[in-house]
Amino acid sequence: MVKKTKKDAIQDIQEGAETRAEGYASGNDKLIIETLTQKLQDKENEAAENYDKYLRAVAELENYKKRAVRDRADSLKFGQENLIKDILPLMDSLDRAMEHACKSNDFEAFKEGLQLLQNQLSGCLGRQGVEPIEAAGRDFDPNVHDAVLQVESPDHKHNQVVQEFEKGYLLNGRLLRPSKVSVCRLPVKQDAP
Repeated sequence: MVKKTKKDAIQDIQEGAETRAEGYASGNDKLIIETLTQKLQDKENEAAENYDKYLRAVAELENYKKRAVRDRADSLKFGQENLIKDILPLMDSLDRAMEHACKSNDFEAFKEGLQLLQNQLSGCLGRQGVEPIEAAGRDFDPNVHDAVLQVESPDHKHNQVVQEFEKGYLLNGRLLRPSKVSVCRLPVKQDAP
């Protein structure tokens, strides 16, 4: 026994219906049957076309997923490219400064060169969205400051940052590293004996 596919079975039913209909039908009925058969054929063609569109859409979605994974991997792999391009001129300046420092005994020129390098590095970090957190003389903010020490100081008010040990930074408004600071506290009043 040969197993028939669904399409073959439908075709057999249609042919059987047409054969039986020809035996029973008058001219008008034959026209109705032909019209219905044509409509059925049109719908089958439409269904096949929709199935083809579905297969293409699934394939496009799979290709998109693969491309997105590849793009993400490339982004992680080469994401620091702009930062590296900004840092490379700093390396060139450091090389020139070291070469000049070895040949010269002029400390003031060396100091000016270091100041230029610091300004160049600050500009590089600024272009990447890094900004320093102002701490000295400001009120202590536990969101951006890390208190490593409390000191008594008559020159500062309570909870004011007295000294900054390590500068803190924000990256595009998000905390990158908190400032390490010392904070003023009120002097403890001692009762007289």
